[in-house]
Amino acid sequence: MQWIIFMLLLFISSMEMLPQNRWKKQASAGVLENCTGCVLCSEDNGCITCHHRLFLLIWRDGIRQYGMCVHTCPPGYFGVRGLEVNRCTKCRSPSCESCFSRDFCMKCKDKFYLYKGQCFRQCPPGTAAQPGTRECQETCEPGPWSEWSACTHESRTCGCKWGVETRVREVPEAAREEGTACPALLETRRCRMKKHCPGGEHRATG
Repeated sequence: MQWIIFMLLLFISSMEMLPQNRWKKQASAGVLENCTGCVLCSEDNGCITCHHRLFLLIWRDGIRQYGMCVHTCPPGYFGVRGLEVNRCTKCRSPSCESCFSRDFCMKCKDKFYLYKGQCFRQCPPGTAAQPGTRECQETCEPGPWSEWSACTHESRTCGCKWGVETRVREVPEAAREEGTACPALLETRRCRMKKHCPGGEHRATG
């Protein structure tokens, strides 16, 4: 009777060890589908530890968590190198395609514009959307308009029926240095000139 109990316990113990031995053998051989590049891997959860040059990417599917070793972090993640493990960390904003840190975006997804590390559907006040770069660029507030210049035509102030007069406004030095997008700084309009020049032709000065 004791011999039968002993054999039964030995059989149960060997059955419990079988999955562990099978997992160790598969993980060490690297044949598990989700264990490419892994140092340590789980059949159920994929990679747990990666080779030192790779990043560990972890994502969730319901309540389950999966790991994968990747050379580059996918869109929406950024790589953080550590002493023991390199990780792919998710950008906080779902509208961010790539980020420098968790809260600082470098490129936004389509239909969003980047401004100071954040993504916006519409650019904030005081900025203008740049479709080419998908960024919000600060606009400048120029100074007041100057007085309209003298009415001239080919540098003459008289002798023609119609001429052109102009006015300008200055941009603050800070706005010029930052290269911000500015509204029109020069305006022109048609003006009526004196058809006859009293005492001869008078040319515009300055």
